[in-house]
Amino acid sequence: MSPAAATATPARAWHRKDLLALRELEKWEIDLVLDTARSFKEILSRPIKKVPSLRGKTVVNLFVEPSTRTRASFELAASRLSADVLSFDTDASSFRKGETLKDTALNLQALGTHLVILRHSSAGAAHFLAERLDAGIINAGDGAHEHPTQGLLDLFTIQRHFPKVAGLKVAIIGDILFSRVARSNIWGLVKSGAEVTLVGPATLLPPVFAELGVKIAHSIDEVLEESNVLMLLRIQHERQKQTLFPSLGEYTAFFGLTSERFKRCRPDVVIMHPGPINRGVEIASEVADCANSVVLEQVANGMAVRMAVLYLLSGGQGPQEVAS
Repeated sequence: MSPAAATATPARAWHRKDLLALRELEKWEIDLVLDTARSFKEILSRPIKKVPSLRGKTVVNLFVEPSTRTRASFELAASRLSADVLSFDTDASSFRKGETLKDTALNLQALGTHLVILRHSSAGAAHFLAERLDAGIINAGDGAHEHPTQGLLDLFTIQRHFPKVAGLKVAIIGDILFSRVARSNIWGLVKSGAEVTLVGPATLLPPVFAELGVKIAHSIDEVLEESNVLMLLRIQHERQKQTLFPSLGEYTAFFGLTSERFKRCRPDVVIMHPGPINRGVEIASEVADCANSVVLEQVANGMAVRMAVLYLLSGGQGPQEVAS
């Protein structure tokens, strides 16, 4: 063994049973997921997109809240890894008979489940199950708390457009208060060295968010010229208990990315949105579909990122071991 090899720092290995929040991850853990996702992105570009990494493993999608993109992405990701996949329909389950989340999850574990992907309307639901199950838990969104795989896929997408994330000016615009996507992106971007500005009406962006290491602005016009990335968020009507702004029209007037505002942006600005998009509200339809928009790229990248998460939580050690 050469002296250089003897003194080289050994590669760090994933050690967590669950993925619950980006707040909990160290920078190297985020990097490990994204590096592993790059290997799976290459696999997904092949004619045959399937690998045996999770053969013999059972993955359950337990979505107690509606989802299109995230649920389909996880289903396909697990399938591409050759796992046995069960997507649980809560409307046709014992939930309707009063069974608790804990008992439902324990019954699924008793059937030999290795990983449970949970979406729930209550913040902390994923942590609740992680403390009570031996199976790994992946948080696919819990109330207004976090959506870690969305934060990871957004970071992955940004990395594919810029040499480095550190130093980038990223504006997250919209309903920050009720957005789990905003929280996961804040943690991921700040840990990666980006300069993050949150933009929204005062009723949806309380000053306490500044304690997370971000700037606060109350007009989209303050960030248009300087931002490398504009991330638009929809209004989370389903989580608001009262009206927090006068009307959608007024919201668009102050915070919407209209065609006229887009003309003031940097030529290379990257436009992002986690979906679903409310066209004509937070973003003009023509802007959502323009060449600077990476909305569908985010969706495509989500599969590679979720394959990486499933792989690492199943014992995979990193990109160097991804099955070819």
